[in-house]
Amino acid sequence: MRAPLFKTPITELLGIRHPILCGGMGPGVSDARYVAAVVNAGGMGFITTPGWPDPEAFRAELRNCRELTGGKPFGVNLYISRQAGGVDRAAQQVKVLCEESVACVETAGASPEAVLPVLREANIKVIHKVPAVKYALTAQRLGVDAVSIVGAECGGHPGVYQIGSLVQAAHGPDVLSLPVVIGGGIGTGRQIAAVLAMGAEAVVIGSRMLVAEELWINRKYKEMVAAADGTQSIIVKTAIRDHHRVYHNESARAVAELDSRKVTDFEQYRPHVMGALTREAYHSGDPSKGMLDFGPSVVFAKEIEPVEHIFDRLIDDAGAALKRLGRLAGSQ
Repeated sequence: MRAPLFKTPITELLGIRHPILCGGMGPGVSDARYVAAVVNAGGMGFITTPGWPDPEAFRAELRNCRELTGGKPFGVNLYISRQAGGVDRAAQQVKVLCEESVACVETAGASPEAVLPVLREANIKVIHKVPAVKYALTAQRLGVDAVSIVGAECGGHPGVYQIGSLVQAAHGPDVLSLPVVIGGGIGTGRQIAAVLAMGAEAVVIGSRMLVAEELWINRKYKEMVAAADGTQSIIVKTAIRDHHRVYHNESARAVAELDSRKVTDFEQYRPHVMGALTREAYHSGDPSKGMLDFGPSVVFAKEIEPVEHIFDRLIDDAGAALKRLGRLAGSQ
């Protein structure tokens, strides 16, 4: 277990050793076992709210995570849908989070404004995830504790503006007074050192972690990720302005064809984007169908290994980057 290399406002806010957040992945992919492994390795993980059959099953997952972490703080990814009833569903989930004393939430999707007062009252830290600095400024005005900004390289939802992570890492800290977390294409310690140097306080990683042993997804799927070179993703659902970077498979091609025809009727997309297809792909290991979040940072995921080993690689690489900069500065 690597000793802390960095101390930032995010590590202090969340009580973690390393400025590494592992964002919530897929419906039920980021479960108690995986999140506990992230927390025990010194980072912060987030159990995803979708994927559990009922509130009590979700509550049981939270309690399992607390047991696996030995009581250390862990987080929950709270997706607030823009569809009808989305805020009400999020409010019901927040009730469980408060009752179970969850330490922090990674909110995403619609504005967290409706649930923020309850989270504040329960002393739950709120990190709102957005795909552009302009949205982060709005979240700051609402009073969240930190913002997570993901760039165009993000596996999942990189937003409609498609601004790269490197630009956001430099721009965000310039205009925001809150701690900034940067994601999208992050998979090495060198990148961690770089975004910290630009003013960010932590990174959020997703696709790089798809090879973690603790993830329940089928080993065949992880082997596919480990063999990938980072060119296998495509952004779809552009016609309905719900840009989604996913694995370039049969479902993605069908959706891309709808995009090319400027189809805006969601019912035509539904057969290809159903969550059941995604869950089946993760269970079976067959990635041919489903909206499978997939970013170019998979190029850094060379082998299946425990979360702690992945973290060790990241911290060692960040340390090597710092030493290299020191040598360069000393040569002036």
